Amino acid sequence: MSARGNPFEELERFFDRMNRQFGDVSHRWQTDNPFAQWAEAGSTAVDVVDHDGEFVVTVDLPGFEGDDVTVQVTDHTLRIGARREEEFEETAERYLRHERRNESVQRSIRLPDEVDKGSVDARMNNGVLTVTLPKTEAEEPRTIDIE
Repeated sequence: MSARGNPFEELERFFDRMNRQFGDVSHRWQTDNPFAQWAEAGSTAVDVVDHDGEFVVTVDLPGFEGDDVTVQVTDHTLRIGARREEEFEETAERYLRHERRNESVQRSIRLPDEVDKGSVDARMNNGVLTVTLPKTEAEEPRTIDIE
């Protein structure tokens, strides 16, 4: 009788190898890399907390002001957009390094429940956007009589 290994151990080793490989790839996205701006596009950190009567969404938007940010709520989706344009004036100065640029961020967050769109509150403080979305009461199911 041959001793067979646990098939789940093989799967676990496979996933560990994948995690190591993806971890190695993520270190290649350095700021000197010409493709670094693509890596930053999806790197906006978002937290969604479900309190008793509301959802609180916190988004890191460093370098953006409140006027740069738009917040929209439709059905079960919260959409956040931020756009910053640098004003560049022609000067006689010779830049040794010029990294500040136009930048935009887009995120859509699917909400698990309906929210009261008229009572949504958004605040920006030190590059952190906090959106409070009060939940609406779920409608009771209505029984329809069949004639």
